[in-house]
Amino acid sequence: MPDFSQIALVDVLPFIAVGFLAQLVDGALGMAFGVISSTVMVALLGVPPAHASAGVHFAEVFTTGASGISHAAARNIDWRLFRKLAIPGVIGGVAGAWVIGTVDASVARPLVMAYLAVIGVSLLWRAWRFPLHPSRDPRLVGPLGLAGGFLDAAGGGGWGPVTMSNLLIQGGNPRTTIGTVNAAEFLLTASVSATFIATMGLAAFTAATVGLVVGGLAAAPFGALIARRAPPRVLLGLVGAVLTITSAFSLWSWLR
Repeated sequence: MPDFSQIALVDVLPFIAVGFLAQLVDGALGMAFGVISSTVMVALLGVPPAHASAGVHFAEVFTTGASGISHAAARNIDWRLFRKLAIPGVIGGVAGAWVIGTVDASVARPLVMAYLAVIGVSLLWRAWRFPLHPSRDPRLVGPLGLAGGFLDAAGGGGWGPVTMSNLLIQGGNPRTTIGTVNAAEFLLTASVSATFIATMGLAAFTAATVGLVVGGLAAAPFGALIARRAPPRVLLGLVGAVLTITSAFSLWSWLR
């Protein structure tokens, strides 16, 4: 594990900015912290995917905890949905963390990104026609939590895109869906981080993690306020736009 006492502020500042931006988007839209942070660490810093995923999840233990508290204070959480989502998410996350530490699980990533890009376009279309249908309780929750947790740990990000986008497609209320997904993510990241420590040791966490934590903690309250006050149609459209753009970028990076 690096000696954090020797970290220069100038080296941490870029990651503080990344953590702030990633958590602001994640807190407001229920996704993208892992995707944004992992992309920067792997594409710009050359960090191995497994180590990037471990570092991002370690940072998310703090950022998702702060985000969950902020969403609870803003009354953005559906606690019944939380219980249905969190337990399968933890199980899937532990399995995904073990897989990425032992085998290459990246082969499925292009297929997942293509699927999420289609979901993103569907959400954009739904936002354009909003509100054709009233909000309703999603029925397919447990399997989404299991798949979202596994893909999040194995791919360095994916909990929000997989779970939240599909819950919205099923008719979930944008504000409470975003808040619930963020709150459940705390239990997921805590369990995934513990698994990474057990399988990879503390050396997986880089100095960049410090910046992600500081920036993410600073942004957490603002994301919850945005989710509470923004109109549902705007939230739906923003989720669709971010999901489409990030998925398309991941596909382009894989193809080139």
